[in-house]
Amino acid sequence: MSLENIKKESLDLLRQLIRIQSFSKEEDRTANLIAQFLEERGIKTQRKMNNVWAYNKHFDANKPTLLLNSHHDTVKPNSGYTRDPYDAAIEGDKLFGLGSNDAGGCLVSLIGTFLYYYEQENLNYNICLAATAEEEISGNNGLELVLPDLGELEFGIVGEPTEMNLAIAERGLLVLDCVAHGKAGHAAREEGENAIYKALKDIEWFRNYQFPKVSEVFGPLKMTVTIINAGSQHNVVPANCTFTVDVRVTDAYTNEEVLEIIRAHVECDVTPRSIRLKPSSIDKNHPVVQAGLALGRTTYGSPTTSDQALLDIPSVKVGPGFSGRSHMADEFLYVHEVAEGVEGYINMLKPVVQG
Repeated sequence: MSLENIKKESLDLLRQLIRIQSFSKEEDRTANLIAQFLEERGIKTQRKMNNVWAYNKHFDANKPTLLLNSHHDTVKPNSGYTRDPYDAAIEGDKLFGLGSNDAGGCLVSLIGTFLYYYEQENLNYNICLAATAEEEISGNNGLELVLPDLGELEFGIVGEPTEMNLAIAERGLLVLDCVAHGKAGHAAREEGENAIYKALKDIEWFRNYQFPKVSEVFGPLKMTVTIINAGSQHNVVPANCTFTVDVRVTDAYTNEEVLEIIRAHVECDVTPRSIRLKPSSIDKNHPVVQAGLALGRTTYGSPTTSDQALLDIPSVKVGPGFSGRSHMADEFLYVHEVAEGVEGYINMLKPVVQG
């Protein structure tokens, strides 16, 4: 299949995907379409729930495998839409539709890239394509569900709209629920232990503590107390004070290391809501990063989370589209961005898979 045909089929597939409602947890019909698209081209697919994956034709178990991943779920359209979110209309160079930018353009560009390499022999790497679900809600039944089924992976490309620049690191996220314990008493007497005062000491620590290791990409790790609650009435010394801390973990630490340091320094009980949204990164000298730089792309650190946070392998977040268009009313992708996405991914991978 020629590159021009791949570009055209990628755009056609994107328009078909836009026309199908695929909110998180409701992606069965887009999963059907993706599987059908690949099967019609002679590619065997595998599926678990609403996740679809496939491997290149000449898969060799003795070679390392790279992952091409993006998601096919969308958020719900916001109230500001002035057009049909599922129309997939093209006006000039703009393709309108829910999920066109986030992350439909990335997904079909990666699928097109997979098609380009699918039948090639003697590649340095196997290629695993995974179109996954529930990214928009950080759900448990998306990429995380199928990772054990994908086999050992060497590194990954995660498709998100970055204008084809390379996010070589992504912050992780810890949301901590903290409880400072005191003892209730009457406010008019010298009774009890005020949990608010105990919490203040720990809150001050969260505000001022500087983690020793500083990320080259992001700088210092950031902790922010965002919610606090205590007390039941004006004349009762509160026995408990709860507060929430938003921790944006850099690639200098793991979530587990950050949690251990915090618990060693504060007196309150600290419970993470999850430790699954991990920081991620890839070496600037990795061949795929160097190939991107050679194409004139820039590198940066992404402050937002994606399915990249679920990977334990080096990974880069890159794709066509602009993150500022994600989740906006009348979401759109430029038509030319699909072609640029296919070519960009292919050219970034050439030094890696072809040598």
